[in-house]
Order: sequence, then C-alpha cells, then structure tokens
Amino acid sequence: MTTWEDVVRLASALPEVEESTWFRSPSLKVAGKGFARLRTEAEGGLVLLCGLDEKAALLESGDAAFFTTPHYDGHGSIIVDLERVELDQLRELIEEAWRLKAPRRLLT
Repeated sequence: MTTWEDVVRLASALPEVEESTWFRSPSLKVAGKGFARLRTEAEGGLVLLCGLDEKAALLESGDAAFFTTPHYDGHGSIIVDLERVELDQLRELIEEAWRLKAPRRLLT
C-alpha cells in the first residue's frame, strides 16, 4: 500500500519541493504553491493538480484508483486512492502536478 511518506519521497526527488499544510492538511508545495494535498475528509485520498483533459481521461478509464467529489467539479485536480494506485503512475502524476506549479526556472 502506498502511503503519504511514499508520496513525499517521490515528490522530494523534484527541485524545491517542501512539505507544508494546505487547508489544514499535509501538503506538498513548490515555490510556495500547493500541488498535492492529503485529504483528511471522509473519502480520504490524495488531491493532485492536473489538467482537465487528464482528469477526464483518468475518470473515464474506470480505474478505481481515481475519483472526484462534487467539490472538485470543473477544477483541474484528481483524487487518488493511495491503496489502489500503481507507484509508477503515481510518480508521473506527482511530476505533472509539480510542473503545473513550478516556476519556469525549474522546468527543464
């Protein structure tokens, strides 16, 4: 099972990632901007920023590792079930979320 510690380890391989809080829950930020948040709400999961097209594709895939709630309708973020997601796919999603918020100088 993937844990928050695994998420932090994967994200820490990226430049200038820092652990922080966002909406009073554990989060990851780059340059002070959040890109991942561990939900403590009833449904749990990890919120990762993504493009709306990517979100639609993940939801349409039928993969139980990805879901959303009405709160996130129309927003570029996906909720990831850490108990079900494949580690390689999680790594890719974390990197993409980081890229959405990282300053241009960090993007190579």
